[in-house]
Amino acid sequence: MKKGITLAVIAALAVAVAAGTANGSSKVAARSQSVSCSSTLKIAFVAPLTGAAGFLGTEQLTWAKLAVATLAKPLGLKIQLIQGDTPVEQGAAPAQALAQKYVADKTVVGVIGPSTSGAVAASTQTYFQAGMAHISPSATRVDLTYTVNGVKEGTPAFFRVVPADNIQGPTDASYMVNTLHVKKVVVFDFQEPYSQGLSSQVETYLKAHGVTTIHLSAPNTTTDYSSYVTKVPSDADAVFFPTQQPPAAQTFAEQLVEQGKTAIMFSSDGSDAPTQYNKPGGYVSNFAPDITGIAADQAVIAQWKKANPGQSVGSFGPPTYGAVQVLLNAIHLACVADHGTLKSRADVFHNVKKVAIKQWILGGSFKWSTKTNDPLNTKFYIFKIQSDGSYKLVG
Repeated sequence: MKKGITLAVIAALAVAVAAGTANGSSKVAARSQSVSCSSTLKIAFVAPLTGAAGFLGTEQLTWAKLAVATLAKPLGLKIQLIQGDTPVEQGAAPAQALAQKYVADKTVVGVIGPSTSGAVAASTQTYFQAGMAHISPSATRVDLTYTVNGVKEGTPAFFRVVPADNIQGPTDASYMVNTLHVKKVVVFDFQEPYSQGLSSQVETYLKAHGVTTIHLSAPNTTTDYSSYVTKVPSDADAVFFPTQQPPAAQTFAEQLVEQGKTAIMFSSDGSDAPTQYNKPGGYVSNFAPDITGIAADQAVIAQWKKANPGQSVGSFGPPTYGAVQVLLNAIHLACVADHGTLKSRADVFHNVKKVAIKQWILGGSFKWSTKTNDPLNTKFYIFKIQSDGSYKLVG
């Protein structure tokens, strides 16, 4: 370690920052945390870059890189984007290890992510204790920002720029009830936080509206769903399948057909990957619209396509651009307030909710809720998979 800083001192500094955070003040931040705003500051990007959900993180990373490349300089910042991999199959350990690593590096002033709800729950206390803001572009579990049954797994250091499952769940279930007119639905979970929370939201809504539900639970390492398909009643109208692994949704949809089942597949944002899940007739929900139809986004889309030739604009990338935009503006506000020397990462933390974006990449403007660390006035979108495998916005 540089300058002879001991582990005991680092621990003491973390406690000091946490105390400042809890008291709503960053004045107690340790002097040794100070960094010049004219130096190169680091932002960590945490997402699954490998494994079955690697599609999500790799798409998000391209937009994070674009945001840093185009937005940092106009704010007077030099930013280095570093990346950490949290494969969903490996559980909490990668997110916890990365959080400890980034907290130990005083030049890391904020985090984009983690992308998945389980990784957020596993690492948010570490970031909070260090006074470090982390902003997720895709973690939607409700109890990360709300108290649910007396439990709130998120901390004040966690923010997200997309709505929570308490919006996604009722949106999906309402569409099934009011548009698809379902009477019997099989609801899955995959024994991990994301699907468990979302399936609970959907099932609660369906039951309240007189729909019969059958709940099935499968490990998220399952690759053959044939035994689960046999448990889908022949008269089931739909299957709600909230996986974070699009190939799993594709496999299940194909095995439904193989066994002569006619239930409609309805998947959540974790399945939104047209190159991997494209069985015609199914539905997918997501927290982002197709931004290619937003006139104000054409310039940034052109920049992204130039940097990523041959790739198509998806739903996970644009919110990541927005999350980086929010974090960069919070860093800028903190640097201005600190007169060019960032006294503490907690100063960035305390400026996050002061950020508002007039021209938001997902359309309209961006503002924070005054009640939670969620965006104000957001919605989920419903897409139907077409005969050619493309996604068409239907709700």
